[in-house]
Amino acid sequence: MQFTGVNLFDDVTFNINDRDRIGLVGKNGAGKSTLLKILCRQQEPETGTIVIASGQTVGYLPQEMVPDSVGTVIDETMTAFEQIDALERHQESLTTEVAERTDYESADYERLVSRLHEVTEQIAMLGGSNRRELAEKILLGLGFRHSDFDRLVAEFSGGWQMRVELAKLLLKRPDFLLLDEPTNHLDIESIQWLENYLSTYTGGVVLVSHDRTFLDNITKRTIEITAGKIYDYKVPYSEYVVQMQERRASQMASLTNQQRQVAQIEAFIERFRYKATKSKQVQSRLKMLEKMEEVKVDEVSTESIHFQFPPAPHSGKIVLEAAHLGKAYGDNQVFDNVDFLITSGSKLAFVGRNGEGKSTLAKIIVGELTDYTGTFKLGHQVQIGYYAQNQAAMLDGEKTVFQTIDDDAVGDIRPKIRNILGSFLFDNDDIEKKVKVLSGGEKARLALAKLLLTPCNLLVLDEPTNHLDMDSKDILKNALLQYSGTLIVVSHDRDFLQGLTDSLFEFRDGAVHEFKGDIFEFLEYRRLEHLKDLEKTKKQTAGKSQQEVSQSKLNYQQSKERERELRKLRGNVERIEQEISQLEEQIAEKESLLAAGSAEATNNPDFYAEYQRLKDSLEERMSAWEEATIALEEFNS
Repeated sequence: MQFTGVNLFDDVTFNINDRDRIGLVGKNGAGKSTLLKILCRQQEPETGTIVIASGQTVGYLPQEMVPDSVGTVIDETMTAFEQIDALERHQESLTTEVAERTDYESADYERLVSRLHEVTEQIAMLGGSNRRELAEKILLGLGFRHSDFDRLVAEFSGGWQMRVELAKLLLKRPDFLLLDEPTNHLDIESIQWLENYLSTYTGGVVLVSHDRTFLDNITKRTIEITAGKIYDYKVPYSEYVVQMQERRASQMASLTNQQRQVAQIEAFIERFRYKATKSKQVQSRLKMLEKMEEVKVDEVSTESIHFQFPPAPHSGKIVLEAAHLGKAYGDNQVFDNVDFLITSGSKLAFVGRNGEGKSTLAKIIVGELTDYTGTFKLGHQVQIGYYAQNQAAMLDGEKTVFQTIDDDAVGDIRPKIRNILGSFLFDNDDIEKKVKVLSGGEKARLALAKLLLTPCNLLVLDEPTNHLDMDSKDILKNALLQYSGTLIVVSHDRDFLQGLTDSLFEFRDGAVHEFKGDIFEFLEYRRLEHLKDLEKTKKQTAGKSQQEVSQSKLNYQQSKERERELRKLRGNVERIEQEISQLEEQIAEKESLLAAGSAEATNNPDFYAEYQRLKDSLEERMSAWEEATIALEEFNS
C-alpha cells in the first residue's frame, strides 16, 4: 500500500507492508488523522496517489463517531459478519443448483462444484461456523460482560458504543487496520487485551496514539509527521524518540559547520576579490558556494504548555475518610462497604474496569454525588480542585476563551489571566475565540488552566490526559510531581501513572482494594494473581468434585475476607503510631522551649494549656494503640 500526496504534508511517500506494526506520531495538528482518512479513502489527497493491492481491505476506526445502532450489543456486533452472511446465501443457492443438475460430466457442472467448494472454504476461513463464539470473545476482551450482550447499544455511553464499533472492526479482520486513538475509551485491562490481540494480528496495523506504553508494546516502526514531511524509523516509539533527537542534533551540527565554512569562504573572497594574483582562487570559491547544497533543519515547533500548580494551602493530616461507603444506581450496586483513610500528601491512582465506580467515587469526594450509603467526610480545611472526565465538554461554548477564565478568576489572580492563558498556548488572537470552535486538545488545555485559578490542597483528576499530546502530558505529569498537596488521579494511561502515584485503589467486583506500589508493580501482581487463579482452577477441575470446588471457592473468599480485615487492623495500628510520633515530636518541641527558659513558654499561659492538651492526647492515643495492638494480635492468633 503506497501513498504520495501534498496538503498538510509535501511530497510524502511510504509503504505499508502486510505485517507492519506502525505508530504514526507528531504534534496535534500535524496531520495524523488526516493521513489515516486518506489511507482509507474517506478523504482524497490534493495530489498524489494511493495504491492498494487488488483484493486487499482496509478497516478504519476514527477517534470520534456517533453510532446509531437500535439493536442489542450482540446483534450489532454480529453485523460484522455481513460478508459471511452473503457468502452463505450464495452457498445455499449453489448447493440447490448442484442438487438439481444432472449433467455430472459437463464442464459447467465442474465449474459449479468448484465454485461451491471455494465459497465453502471462504466461509470457514472467515470463521463462519463459530461466529457467535468469536463475537463474544472480542466483546469480553473489550470489557463487556455476558449480561451486557442483550442490552441495547443505545443504553451505553459513547465510550462503550465505540467499543462495539472496535469489536465489529476486529471481527471483519481487514488486511490493514487503521486505528485513531483506540485507547481513549478503554480501561487498562481492555488496553492490555487489545495489545495482545494486535500483536498477533495477521494483517498490517497503523496506530495513532498518545499512549507510549501502548505504542511500545505493539509497534516495530514509527512514522513521524513534522513540518510537512515524514521520517520513517524502523523502531518502536521510545527508540524513535532517541533517534529523532539524535537526527535533529546532527542537523544542527551540520548546519553550524556549513555556516562556519561559508563564513570562511566569504571572508577569503572579500579579502582577495580585487587581487589579480588570487583571481583563480576567488572564482573557485565562488563556484564552491554556488554548488554547496544548503543544510536544512526541520522547523519544529518548540511551543509547549508550561505551568505549575499554586502551593497547596495547609490541611489536616486526614484528608478523606470513609466507612461502609456504598453507591447504587437503581438495581446496579456499583460498590459497597468501602473503607478508606487518605492522609495529607498522598498520591493515589484509581484503576479498574470502566463502570466499576472510579468516576463515581471521585464525584462523591468532590460533592457532586450525595445519595450514597455509609459515611464519608472531608478532613479539616480541605480545599478541592476537580477535573472531571468530561470537563472540556462542560465548558460554555458561547463564551470566549478569556471569558471562561475571567468569570472564575478572583482577587490577585485576575491581572494574571493573560499570562495563564499564554502558558497554555493561547495567544492574543486565541483568547477572543469562542470555546465551541476550539479543538479537543485546546478545550482540554483550557479546562486545565481553570485549575490554576484557586489554590487547593486536594486535586481530583478524572482522565486528565484525554486529548493531550505527549509533550503536554509530560508537562502535566511534571507539574503534578512538584505539587505539594494530596492527589487522586483516575487514568488508564500507564506511562502517565508510572512514578506519579505511590498507591492505588483497584475497583473490582463491587469492592475497592488498596495496593501499595507503582502501576507496573500492580499490573505484575494482578498477572501473577491471574496465573494462580488459573492454576487453582485446573487443579480443582482435575481432582475435586463439584462440592469440593464450591468449598474451595468459599475458603478462598473467606481467606480474602481475612486478608482484608488484617490489612484494616494493621492500617489502624500504623495510623495510630504515626499520630503518636507526631504528638511526641510536638511535646518534645514544647519541652525544649521550657528547658531553654524561652519567653514564649514562660510568659504565655496558652503555652501550658496547649502543652497539657498534647500530653492528654498522647495518653489517649497510647491507650488506643494498646487496644489496636491487642485486636491485631487476637486476630492473628
